[in-house]
Amino acid sequence: MQLSSALADKLLRLAHGERLPASSLKFALVAELISEGIIIDQRKGRTKSTLYVPDPVSLRAYINNRFSISDLEAYLATLRQDDFLRADLARHASDSKRKVVRTFKGFLVNSYQPVVAMLGGKEIIIQPPPGTFQFIHNYETFVPDPDVLIVNVENAENFSRIAEQRHLFEEISPLFVSRYPQNQNKDLLNWLRRIPNSYLHFGDFDFAGINIYLNEYKRSLGERAKFFIPNDIESLIARFGNRKLYDRQKKSFHASEVDERGILELSQLLHRYKKGLEQEVLIQLV
Repeated sequence: MQLSSALADKLLRLAHGERLPASSLKFALVAELISEGIIIDQRKGRTKSTLYVPDPVSLRAYINNRFSISDLEAYLATLRQDDFLRADLARHASDSKRKVVRTFKGFLVNSYQPVVAMLGGKEIIIQPPPGTFQFIHNYETFVPDPDVLIVNVENAENFSRIAEQRHLFEEISPLFVSRYPQNQNKDLLNWLRRIPNSYLHFGDFDFAGINIYLNEYKRSLGERAKFFIPNDIESLIARFGNRKLYDRQKKSFHASEVDERGILELSQLLHRYKKGLEQEVLIQLV
């Protein structure tokens, strides 16, 4: 399958933050991206539907993994040439046959304290040595103790340095999971649907982070999912918030569609200070 110029153009516009009517994106690949949660289908009424991408990095990672296109802008520019050479295109897609490659299934886990779980019917202890993670491959048989809270860490640096943030989770028994690397599979979400454990989303404190939580996880997990908000979030936003994040994302969030109190209060703070806060700040403050 080749990524056409028309589709590449629309995907690039989505990656740049545009919202496009669903009627203009009737492609099989787009339907696949929607099912993966990379493109969000926001419906208004019974017929009107708008598509947008809450996390452009995920979209570009998907395109790179699926088509071996590491630079979508350069790929599209090459396609637009009147007489482009196959060799030119190959520079932006390392395999001109563009085969779909499914690498490892599964997801990463981390913990700064022992977490008891079952894997393949046998008890295991999750507690990777500092500087390492554990990768759960046979996740279909991976069952943590029901009292363990599953904390999904959005940012890779926060996930890798979670022990430095343990003061944030002192009153719970957490197992930390990572939504990255995110390619064409949704193993983590499929696993979360299988288990009864409560879920806490530890992401950026901005509208993009909220949208990832609402559209990828809250929609599937319902009432057992909550968005993590530190007790001192207002002072953190006031001191370390980023106005550019707010300006870039402020039109992507609609409070009328949300009924989780913490999210509503957080959105009010974002509007009040006109800033968004990246979760990496919590590492810097340690």
